[in-house]
Amino acid sequence: MTGLLKILIVEDDAKTANLLRLYLQQAGYEALVTQDGRAALTLAREQLPDLVVLDLMLPRMDGLDICRTLRLETGVPIIILTARSTEEDILNGLDTGADDYITKPFSPREVVARVRTVLRRANKGVDARRKELVFGDLVINLVRHEVTVKQVLIRLTPKEFKLLETMAQEPGRAFTRLELVERAFGYDYEGLERTVDAHIMNLRKKIEVDHTSPLYVETVYGVGYRFVEVRQHVV
Repeated sequence: MTGLLKILIVEDDAKTANLLRLYLQQAGYEALVTQDGRAALTLAREQLPDLVVLDLMLPRMDGLDICRTLRLETGVPIIILTARSTEEDILNGLDTGADDYITKPFSPREVVARVRTVLRRANKGVDARRKELVFGDLVINLVRHEVTVKQVLIRLTPKEFKLLETMAQEPGRAFTRLELVERAFGYDYEGLERTVDAHIMNLRKKIEVDHTSPLYVETVYGVGYRFVEVRQHVV
């Protein structure tokens, strides 16, 4: 872990991508780059960036589809950076879930300034609620979308993190599978309710000392799941 905020740049033009990476690194961010749409989703799910700078015209997967998918899976801030500049394009991008929209040609310094603004706005939203949930050895960082157990970083998928965050925000409450699908994955999620079971099983394997006798995530038979109501410390 570098401790730097992580920016994922999704841009198919190598010159533009490298220019953005240079300016963002000079501004104190860690910058990841991919020029492929499908690879962008994989990187976002594995690396859990703090913000995504997203082109729309990409090979293998359109930027709007990436934006739509990420918005269903995570709350990561997204800035669209594209040559599509009509009013309809901008409104469509924002309606899809982007936090900001920048048209090409652009000033790299302006992009850095917009990144700072969007990150500040996103973090203020978290500050108004909570930054971390602490349950004994389990720490859920709501700003960085990270989970640690005994100070060891646990790699969760975006869906696993969203499930854990949803339940941990209301410890002791029993959630039905349908509630977890709607609150953690979004109303448009196409998966079956029973897929929650598979995500919970994987989540337990990662955060529980003994996943067959869970300490944090309990099964409520005939209902669904709940996060165990233990002493909580809010930071």
